[in-house]
Amino acid sequence: MELKTGNFNILQKGNKMAKSVLSKIGRTSKRAVIGVIQGTGDIAGSVLEATKDVLLVTVEGVAQVAVVTEKSVGEIVAGAIEAASEVGKDIGITIKSAVKGTVKGASEVGADVGKTAVAAVDGAVKAAGEIGVDTSKAIEHATSGAIEAAEEIGSDTAQAVRKVLETTVKGRKN
Repeated sequence: MELKTGNFNILQKGNKMAKSVLSKIGRTSKRAVIGVIQGTGDIAGSVLEATKDVLLVTVEGVAQVAVVTEKSVGEIVAGAIEAASEVGKDIGITIKSAVKGTVKGASEVGADVGKTAVAAVDGAVKAAGEIGVDTSKAIEHATSGAIEAAEEIGSDTAQAVRKVLETTVKGRKN
């Protein structure tokens, strides 16, 4: 628990060590997603569960769950996208499932689901662009995953997530 609390302090400072911690989170997500995809072949369900689990483990024992969640979801989603690209799986399904998994995980730990959705969508778009995927398609898949997760959480959450995505995600189509 001490190490995770220490990681939070590193994340707060925004220095090179923070980037190193976030990079490790992304690599962990990537390895987890590769493992479950190869083990089950079920992209959507496997990616959703793996990304949610990585988020839950990342924030376990941390006092400031919301801050750590927002800072880590982009890396978690990016790791999942890199994994799917590396093993030749559908990137669109992976984006949608990874965002959905992290949003559901955020809800489970009491983090701000709207902020998490925005961070997850941003992470997905950035990662997609880095591997040459059309970012407008990435936005569609990512926002769809965030909204589906929010709808499963509840109607008030879904409404809040739609509103925050409409106002913060550039290039989003309704």
